[in-house]
Amino acid sequence: MSDRIICPCKGLHGEIMIPGDKSISHRSIMLGALALGTTEITNFLEGADCLSTIGCFQSMGIQIDRTPEKIIVHGKGMHGLAAPKDILNVGNSGTTTRLMSGILSAQDFTSVMSGDASLNSRPMGRVITPLTQMGAHITSVNGNLCAPLKIEPGTLHGIDYTSPVASAQVKSAILLAGLYADGETSVTEPALSRNHTELMLKSFGADVTSTVNPDGTATAHVKPCQELYGQSICVPGDISSAAYFIAAGLLTLDSELLVKNVGINKTRAGFLEVCRNMGADITLVNESLEGGEPRADILVRTSKLHGTTIEGALIPTLIDEIPMIAVMAACAEGTTIIKDAAELKVKETNRIDTTTEALRSMDADITPTDDGMIIQGGRALHGAKINSYLDHRIAMAFAIAALSADGDTIIHDSQCVDVSYPEFFEILDGCR
Repeated sequence: MSDRIICPCKGLHGEIMIPGDKSISHRSIMLGALALGTTEITNFLEGADCLSTIGCFQSMGIQIDRTPEKIIVHGKGMHGLAAPKDILNVGNSGTTTRLMSGILSAQDFTSVMSGDASLNSRPMGRVITPLTQMGAHITSVNGNLCAPLKIEPGTLHGIDYTSPVASAQVKSAILLAGLYADGETSVTEPALSRNHTELMLKSFGADVTSTVNPDGTATAHVKPCQELYGQSICVPGDISSAAYFIAAGLLTLDSELLVKNVGINKTRAGFLEVCRNMGADITLVNESLEGGEPRADILVRTSKLHGTTIEGALIPTLIDEIPMIAVMAACAEGTTIIKDAAELKVKETNRIDTTTEALRSMDADITPTDDGMIIQGGRALHGAKINSYLDHRIAMAFAIAALSADGDTIIHDSQCVDVSYPEFFEILDGCR
């Protein structure tokens, strides 16, 4: 365990290359393993969560070669996975657990997934329910709808599922299971969640369609698939990781940062919309499209921000960035309201509670609500001791808050950033 002292500073400058997108990195390993032939992945995120995904597929007989330049997955086809000899260790990764539930439900062997204490307390009923409707045999070992999960062989059939939440993990688990079903499968969500699974499935050869309906709901369809085929994937930078340095450039006096190679997929880029709504000086340059995923460099300059309201269909596009947005709101003029974000309660921590606790410790004016928070901005932040509760998003958001606070800030258990951004503190130091 480690504590990190963050001192206030002025004038962040430089160019920052953002590590690969965590969501896309996970999916590239999964689909590469299920495809025929090799899949080459560059700019893969070497974070703990994604390494958990690699470890699980290696345990099921997939050869995965890692070099500093690229990852090579030697896929064995849709039915090439082998029974693991032990429990599949998913670490702290909810993405690994939920998406693999869909894949493992279609296999002809029994498997068990388990993770650390945090992971094993997170709700899995949201994927157990639809997969069970498809014919999967999934059991929560402790009977609490959490991991460890035992998955036994089952025959899957297509369903039309209406999800109560806009969740890419739920949608992806169903679509991945749908590859093996005996008929077409569809998932309808209250709003469009991140669509990396649909885009990547198409590139690997699956028959997938996705539409936004007139009432604002979104429906994805997948047809049964005979085979997927290996691809070359260049993973764009993770906008959730970029958000910390974008915020740092906006909040820290006399700053100008160029944040490079950031994925700006519209289902993930709500953070940029919020920044603009708050009056941020942000410019997209060098925009491009690769593998269906748009990306750009983002030029950020110090800005005077004002409050805004964040709600509705915007929430699924920025759910992981809300702790950072809350910090920005505390530094802005006026009131910011965040609502429709009850999903925050079931992340690595209850992020409504942990964000509120941390901001109050820095003397911010924040009121938690059942589905979000209300922040009265304009009060100076003061250095404080921040308990990360081993939540990487909390640790990074409040490291950025510390840059413009009055006095030093201590981030407890700062090593938790390794889950998604192992180089975070090194890069932050390099900008000062």
